[in-house]
Amino acid sequence: MDNKILRRDVILAQSQRIMLLLRWQMARLGNTGKIGVGLLVVAGIFFIGAVLPEQNALETLREREKILRLQVQSGSDGTPVVEKKLTNDQALQQFYNFFPRFDSSPFWIRELVRVAQKQGLEINSGDFRLTLERDWRLSRYDITMPVSGRYAQIRAFMADALEAVPALAITGFSIKRDNVQSALLEVRFEMSLYLNE
Repeated sequence: MDNKILRRDVILAQSQRIMLLLRWQMARLGNTGKIGVGLLVVAGIFFIGAVLPEQNALETLREREKILRLQVQSGSDGTPVVEKKLTNDQALQQFYNFFPRFDSSPFWIRELVRVAQKQGLEINSGDFRLTLERDWRLSRYDITMPVSGRYAQIRAFMADALEAVPALAITGFSIKRDNVQSALLEVRFEMSLYLNE
């Protein structure tokens, strides 16, 4: 029993000595040193709480990448796939195959209108003009689409439209606002939709 009390008193005395030493060291540091120690503690907490979990996620993604690369490099039966080089004509054909067929233009225009409505933009009357170039296998729909909405809606529309309609190019736009206090913008988009004939 006495040994336990003695051991407890020794541990208490040592902890008091350590606390006294820490207080003395902190007093020597001054305000700048205390701020520095605080920043080191915060950086350590941030590293443990934010950086280490992301490193684990990165390692998982790297392992997934290796697996996907191996799957791409081998066929369905496990035999390696030999990449064959395309001739110029084959590469050009693959380029043209990227573009949607000419007869799908109503779908893509509806998709463009859907994206604008999804972002809450008000669509004014648009202008659509088909341009056929001689000696060119692509047709081009020149689209003029006036819309009005807030800045964030217009930016989201631009990003979503380019993602939803991959053969679309925004060739220009003009922005007008009634006055400085107005949150609504009137934007006149000029776009080109490229179609394979």
